[in-house]
Amino acid sequence: MAELEIFTQLATYDHEQIVFCNDNATGLKAIIAIHNTVLGPGLGGTRIWNYSNEAEAINDVMRLSRGMTYKAAISGLNLGGAKAVIIGDASKIKTEALMRKFGRFVENLNGKYITAEDVNTTTKDMEYVNMETDHVVGLPESMGGGGDPSPVTAYGVYMGMKASAKHVFGNDSLSGKKIAVQGIGKVGGHLLDYLHKEGAKLYISDINANVLSHYASSMGATVVTGDDIYSLDMDIFAPCAMGAILNTENIAKLKCAIVAGAANNQLADETVHGPALMERGITYAPDFLINAGGLINVYQEHIGYNKETAIRKAEHIFDVTAEILNISATEKIYTQKAAMNLAEKRINDVLKLQSTY
Repeated sequence: MAELEIFTQLATYDHEQIVFCNDNATGLKAIIAIHNTVLGPGLGGTRIWNYSNEAEAINDVMRLSRGMTYKAAISGLNLGGAKAVIIGDASKIKTEALMRKFGRFVENLNGKYITAEDVNTTTKDMEYVNMETDHVVGLPESMGGGGDPSPVTAYGVYMGMKASAKHVFGNDSLSGKKIAVQGIGKVGGHLLDYLHKEGAKLYISDINANVLSHYASSMGATVVTGDDIYSLDMDIFAPCAMGAILNTENIAKLKCAIVAGAANNQLADETVHGPALMERGITYAPDFLINAGGLINVYQEHIGYNKETAIRKAEHIFDVTAEILNISATEKIYTQKAAMNLAEKRINDVLKLQSTY
C-alpha cells in the first residue's frame, strides 16, 4: 500500500496516528492505530490475526480503533479510541519475547495508548506486556486487575438485547424467544448462559464442533450449520464472531426482528447496511454500544478496579440502548447513526471545554 493511500485512509476515518512496529528478532509485525484522544488516552485491545495481506490488517485496525472511540464516548468513559493488531498465526508466532517486545512499543507511546487482551490474546499475554509497560489493562485478578472482561461484555450485550426486546415486543422478557448466537467464543458462551437461564430457545453456530456439542447437550441448543443461520426463522440474531457479516446478501436472508450481538463492526458498510436493516423493519442494536461492557470493565481497572461498579455501569447499557432506539424511531434515522451522533456530541462538547488552558 502506497503512503498516499495510507494517509487517505487516515483522513477518511479521521485518525490521529498509525504506528508500525517491526522486530526481526521476535518476528513481531504489529500496527497500533490511535483514532481519537479528545476524551482521554486511547484504549483498545491487541488482537493477533493471520491477515491475508498488510492492507487488510491496516483496514481492520483502523475500523476497530474508530469503533473504540465511539464505544468509549457513548459509555461516558474518559477514554479515547485505539486498537492494535499483531500479524500472524497466534499458534505459531506468540511467545513471551514477542509480547514483551510489543510492550516496549506500547511503552514508547508514553501513555497515549493503553492495551488489553482481544482475539487470540489472553490475560497471560498481558502479564508479559506488563513486564515492559504499565500502560496495559486486562491483567489477572491476582495482579490487581479485572481478569477476563468477557463476562462483563456478555452482560452488556444481554442488557442491550433486553432493551431491544422491550422496544420491539413491548417487554424485556427473553423467555421463549428464538435466539440464534453466531460464534461461541468467550463472550458468546457467557451470553448463552444468560439466555439459557431466562428460558430462551437457543440456536448456535460456530466453527468449533466440540463447542457446539457442549452447548447442545448442556443447554438443549439447536446446532445450525454455516450460512443457514441467516435464513433461520428467529426472533433475535446475535452475531458474536468476526465483523462485517451484515452485508447486502445476508441482510436479505434475515428472518428476525432484532439484531443484537457482541461482534465488532457488524455492518459491512454502516451507511448502506444500517439503513438496509431499518428498511426491512429489523431493529439493530449498535454493536459498539451493547458490546462496551468489556471496555467498561478494563476502564474500571485503569482507574482502580471494582467489579460491582463495572457490572453496574454495564447494566446502564440497557438505558442507553432504549434511548438510542427511541431517537432512531423519532428522528427516523438508522440506529447506528443515532448512536454515532450521540457519541460525537459528547466528543465535540468536551473538545469545546479544552479550548482554554
